[in-house]
Amino acid sequence: MPNDTILPFGFPAIGRKKLVAAFDGGRITSDGGVLLLGAVERRLGIAAKLARLIADPRNPALVTHSVDDILRARILAIACGYADADDLDHLRTDPAFKLACNCLPDSGGDLCSQPTVSRWENAPTRREVVRMTYAMIDLYCASYVRPPAAVTLDIDDTPDIVHGHQELSLFNSHYGERCFLPIHVYDTATARPVAVLLRPGKTPSGAEIRGHLRRLVRRIRLHWPDTPLTIRGDSHYGRPEVMTWCEANGLDYIFGLAGNAVLDRLVEPIADAVRVQRALTQAPAVRRYSEIRYGAQSWHGQRRVAARIAATPQGLDIRYVVTSLRRGSAEWLYATMYCGRGAAENLIKLHKAQLASDRTSCREPRANQVRLILHTAAYWLLLILRNAIPRPQPLATAEFTTLRLHLVKIGACITETATRVRIAFTAACPEGALFAALGRGCLPAGP
Repeated sequence: MPNDTILPFGFPAIGRKKLVAAFDGGRITSDGGVLLLGAVERRLGIAAKLARLIADPRNPALVTHSVDDILRARILAIACGYADADDLDHLRTDPAFKLACNCLPDSGGDLCSQPTVSRWENAPTRREVVRMTYAMIDLYCASYVRPPAAVTLDIDDTPDIVHGHQELSLFNSHYGERCFLPIHVYDTATARPVAVLLRPGKTPSGAEIRGHLRRLVRRIRLHWPDTPLTIRGDSHYGRPEVMTWCEANGLDYIFGLAGNAVLDRLVEPIADAVRVQRALTQAPAVRRYSEIRYGAQSWHGQRRVAARIAATPQGLDIRYVVTSLRRGSAEWLYATMYCGRGAAENLIKLHKAQLASDRTSCREPRANQVRLILHTAAYWLLLILRNAIPRPQPLATAEFTTLRLHLVKIGACITETATRVRIAFTAACPEGALFAALGRGCLPAGP
């Protein structure tokens, strides 16, 4: 629909011809790729699955927008880069968004507006939010056709800076800000999200981490009772309570371990050899790996510890990891197994920075957890769209912002007639052939 509140404007003349512009083009969208995301969403059924977990007390005869329609519109908007619910006040009439939400562009009603979305973000009870979080774990497990041979789960947290006094927000001296510190869990090998949990802005204790892992693993075991699981995280997840619980429940783990004088003394012979080799060869860096048995006072016994010892012009640097894994050399444990968790930090950036999941500005923690769930659902849409791209294509490994720029932000003119809806995409689309191939693969065949 034309926006009559914006006056016509112009651009500098070209070839002695005046350039006149106005927002009166009619049914034109700048987000033609949302139709691909809508097709992915229909295939996954994320909105419908989440909606079934939320009680709807409204009179069905008076309902204009169903809960799954509301959630679907919000998830698609997030995936397209519209992180704020306010954007739906304008997107609710966008023809591409309406088609992606199963509404006709002209004869169909408009989508929900921001107040409706905000009400339903705050509507779920605590039990419903828990069930929605479990539903995302179920979605992760269902993404495998059959139980995998083994899975490594990366667990980490990230600061979510707040600008108010929302419940659970605390001042964190490490980050120097008031923040939440949500926990992210990923299957890094496939880039799939497992769970995202809102929590206070402080370092989690061992008992808290153990509780989160217990609930997470219990849910996964409903789907994969025999799949070996390995938990991987940095040093503040390697708490005695966590390691003891993993050992008691048949889970492997590999965690960073903070150095101390006892550990340094145990690896001193190799560290001294590394220093000498560096001094004799004047190499930029000399690295060696070692393995020891170590037991802290808070542990119930000794555990396997691998050390990476590096000498550079800046001095000696020693890093440790503690693990229950019995296989592999010290070098493999540190350089391959443990350092592989760095990829999980990139996945957190996709979730937080490129999908703006740090927009947790609601006053209630329940509503902020719902937002994290909806952003995780948007993550799934973009991930599956990216996975559908053939590997030789550069976009098969692109970040979400690049994927959105090339495959979502595409102009299109949408016309509805008595018998069909015609979508005319811009003829100058650089990824037109790929877009058409994805459309044929994602969309169900028409009549």
